[in-house]
Amino acid sequence: MTAPVLLQDPRNGVSLAGEWTLASLMEAEAELRERLAACGAGQSWDLRGVCRLDSAAAVLIWRAWGRRWPEHLQADAPVRSTLERVAAVPAQKLELPSYRQSPLIRLGRLSLAVCHNLVGVIELYGRLVLDMLFLCRHPRELPWKEFSANIYKAGVQALPVSALVGFLIGITISYLSALQLKTFGADLFIVNILGISIIRELGPVLVAVLVAVLVAGRSGSAMTAQIGVMRVTEEIDALSTLGISRTIRVVLPKVAALTLAMPLLVVWSSASALLGGALAAQLQLDFSFFYFFSMLPKAVPIANLWIGLAKGAVFGFLIALLACHFGLHVRPNTESLSMRTTASVVTAITLVIIVDAIFAIFTRNVGMPG
Repeated sequence: MTAPVLLQDPRNGVSLAGEWTLASLMEAEAELRERLAACGAGQSWDLRGVCRLDSAAAVLIWRAWGRRWPEHLQADAPVRSTLERVAAVPAQKLELPSYRQSPLIRLGRLSLAVCHNLVGVIELYGRLVLDMLFLCRHPRELPWKEFSANIYKAGVQALPVSALVGFLIGITISYLSALQLKTFGADLFIVNILGISIIRELGPVLVAVLVAVLVAGRSGSAMTAQIGVMRVTEEIDALSTLGISRTIRVVLPKVAALTLAMPLLVVWSSASALLGGALAAQLQLDFSFFYFFSMLPKAVPIANLWIGLAKGAVFGFLIALLACHFGLHVRPNTESLSMRTTASVVTAITLVIIVDAIFAIFTRNVGMPG
């Protein structure tokens, strides 16, 4: 293989010789590119010494000429033919895709994604209903071990953190409320404020949203990640191949466990928050624990407790259902796993807030002291 040669003479112009091919240009491509660019197309070019010219070298020479023929060119027929083929290719600019989208397009894509997920969640719920009917006829197929394991993970392991956060939030609310009530001489209403706000509202929402690491962030994301890893490792497909229902063995235990554990966590967190509130009330308003908890049943009707428990059960069901839905739609790659896990947490927290608002609207006249 003869190396490419470029000779430049002020009187005779530029002369090329040797083999001008991709293989021969690899070692000195940068140097030849600079020398060719310095020559330009305004000089006389002699390519009769080129014994071989391929398309890659022809493109290099054509670009050095500025995509136009030089005024004087001497070349053999094969070399000229190769250059003419390269010159005949139109110069096209690479157009990068525009990532800027109009608000209408974004809204449309978001609406389609919401509808797609809504249909998937309804489909998964329908499968759970059919599985429950099947288990009623075949009670021996109940996945007790999976159910108890999820109760322990979603409920028992969340008790210490939920108690700590509930206690601190109860202290905070009681302290801030006491400062305002002192101003207006309404110290006695601290029991009403803490009882209604914690038992009816903050108890369920505290566990589901404010303490996101407990349910929507901790248990929910863990469920999504676990099912997602099973999708990546094809364990879900293996269950289907063996004739085992994935919803009975994977989805149903998680949904049932979190639906049962959430009301218990609500009671636990509400009790911790009330204890913290009672402590702050004693320090700020000099109310004893006995007075605080003896006035609590009179200030807060029992219906508020049932509303809080109902919210906890609904929140647990929705969070687990969404977590399993996003987990089952994980694609076999790590990027999809992280995206679905994040979407599961964000969607669960958003839905909890929306459902809590719906509860507040429909139960606005229930359990409120007269």
